[in-house]
Amino acid sequence: MKEQLLQRLDELRSEFEAGQKMLAGLETQQIHMKSSLLRISGAIQVLEEFLGQSPPEDQP
Repeated sequence: MKEQLLQRLDELRSEFEAGQKMLAGLETQQIHMKSSLLRISGAIQVLEEFLGQSPPEDQP
């Protein structure tokens, strides 16, 4: 019985460690995604401002 409990404890510790590693990876991905979205948002804003300030090219 004690051997089974020790084995289960080892399994749970391994699962916990794997979960922590996965969570850290996801947090890193989240940081990168937020950074990418911020850059894209800035580019959108610049292009919208440029298009709003320049005269339309298709009109004489």
